[in-house]
Amino acid sequence: MPENRSHRGGGRTVRLAVAIIPAASAPPAGDPVVFMEGGPGGDAFDSIPFLVGSGVNHDNDLIVMAQRGTLHSRPNLACPEIDRFNVKAVGLRYDAPSTGRLLVRAAKECRDRLAAEGIDLGAYNTTENAADFAALRGALGIDRWNVYGYSYGTNLALTYLRSHPEGIRSVAIDSIAPPPVVNLPWTWDSAGEGISEIFAACEAQPACKKRYPHLRRTLDEQVRRLEEHPLTLTARPPGGGKPVKVDLDGGALINILVANTVKAVDVPAALEELAHGNPTRFAQARAVDAGTVVGAFAHGLTQSVACAEWAPGFGEDDILKAGRRNFPGWPDTVLAQPPQLPFEHHVCDVWNVPDRTAIQRVPTFSRVPALLLSGTFDAKTGASWARVAARTLPRSTSVRIPGIGHWVVPQSPCAASVLASFLARPTAPDTGCVAGLKPRPFTIIP
Repeated sequence: MPENRSHRGGGRTVRLAVAIIPAASAPPAGDPVVFMEGGPGGDAFDSIPFLVGSGVNHDNDLIVMAQRGTLHSRPNLACPEIDRFNVKAVGLRYDAPSTGRLLVRAAKECRDRLAAEGIDLGAYNTTENAADFAALRGALGIDRWNVYGYSYGTNLALTYLRSHPEGIRSVAIDSIAPPPVVNLPWTWDSAGEGISEIFAACEAQPACKKRYPHLRRTLDEQVRRLEEHPLTLTARPPGGGKPVKVDLDGGALINILVANTVKAVDVPAALEELAHGNPTRFAQARAVDAGTVVGAFAHGLTQSVACAEWAPGFGEDDILKAGRRNFPGWPDTVLAQPPQLPFEHHVCDVWNVPDRTAIQRVPTFSRVPALLLSGTFDAKTGASWARVAARTLPRSTSVRIPGIGHWVVPQSPCAASVLASFLARPTAPDTGCVAGLKPRPFTIIP
């Protein structure tokens, strides 16, 4: 593919790896499913076992393409510099300015190295990404296909539907990030929604309500306490390996909850244990990044998209206001950093890619049948954002799965069943299994 389609008369090209997984049934349905990975920067091939395990290829061939800049494409915009920072950062204050300076330095080293290789970082954006998928359909000679994306892949899928509507039979989007609303303050709104849903579900279960009657107050107290007096601990990464030093402060605590590294069913128990001097669950979750596989994740694509499409137009004051709106009374040092993207404005200063918000923050108007899947416990892309996407998709069906977090289909047999019925009948999916679904019982400690 051309690296930058705005350059006339040739220029650099990128190579994108493609895998085709045959349908499990015979004969397969005529229209395959093309998958769009999240991140941005995730390894799409790494998701194949989850897709196959969820039956996405039961009746349809499944097409998976490594997005530009990711692990199996060339060039690969991996940033080992950032990976090594993340390994080290588990033992640092999450939101300390000194930690931010180390992150920015790592990002600049990666950016300078990639630029020195002649890579046009501004070309690694959602518009070019969508055009790659349009070109793939043509290259494979496919008249029509179905699109399924999750997380950033929903942003990409909606951009693709808007820019290249031809040949799209249906679009399923899972854990939705609509292009018009994705920005840094938005991360606090999603965090507030997902965590509040977990607490409300505990309130609705008599045993959980009785054992953990004041979860929001407990969270507020622990964030303030840890931010003032961080804990320095030793914990073994969940994936194995030697124990590592971890720092648990208020910023780290909220990011563990947003990342779902402590599973939702264990969150009330983990908070109760923390309040009574046992931080083990959160310490182990903080140690997760110590097991980072260096070079597997394409941070270069993450930053090229985030700095061009998400960060511009909203300042640090906007992030702080969104944090205060969702978590009043928390320390500003915590609320100043958007969940999952700390110090992003400073990183974007050194990443230095053009502002693309005028092109990207655009709603998708389409009558192509669409399925919108959300998990109520999703603290990364809050379930309410499906409503934003649905406003301009008049032939859409929205489904909320109670008690599920980010990336719904692999976690919910019901959601997988709904997706399968949608692929068979896009205008009349069977959503009957959703009625009566409830979150799993929460862990109750003595």
